[in-house]
Amino acid sequence: MKNNNKETIKKQVTLDGLMTIGMSENGLHMADFECCEDVVMEDFTARCKVQLMRDGNMYITELPKRVRNKPIFRVDNSSLSKGRDGKYYFVFMLDEELIRLLPEKLISQASEIAQKVIRELIKFEG
Repeated sequence: MKNNNKETIKKQVTLDGLMTIGMSENGLHMADFECCEDVVMEDFTARCKVQLMRDGNMYITELPKRVRNKPIFRVDNSSLSKGRDGKYYFVFMLDEELIRLLPEKLISQASEIAQKVIRELIKFEG
């Protein structure tokens, strides 16, 4: 955050302003805050948890960044990865219009990834 002298402020800042709370046409909540002070701040975009209390107080907390697991093996519509929880995840995705191909593709791609895992296990154990 910065003030008018372009110095970086590394603490909390309290700002006066107006907040508009409403709902968009698609039914999602929205809130806009318009600052009434002359400040210059560093801009940012983040995924957040928002709590609006009955008394009008609002609390916003930034959510941690999502950590994506890097695939160990990848095939056309599927991948195998290991999560931070120590579990292995097999993910298969297919467009809805290709539903007739799902059984065949799922079996062949799961088998292909399983064969890759077997080869790696043999290398590791040998």
